[in-house]
Amino acid sequence: MPKFKTHRASAKRFKKTANGGLKSGNAYTSHRFHGKTKKQRRQLRGTSMMNHTTLKTYKHLLSRV
Repeated sequence: MPKFKTHRASAKRFKKTANGGLKSGNAYTSHRFHGKTKKQRRQLRGTSMMNHTTLKTYKHLLSRV
């Protein structure tokens, strides 16, 4: 049986944490900042943890075991 390959697009966007979670960047950060408040812009910086409802799907793409 052949080995599974990691989904490369997902590997570039998500990072695994030590406890098994996934970190990702935030959406809505590429343009149109004049429509967002300072608080929104500040909170969109950096990375955030992925929601547990989609966690299983993306973990499968990264490990493919």
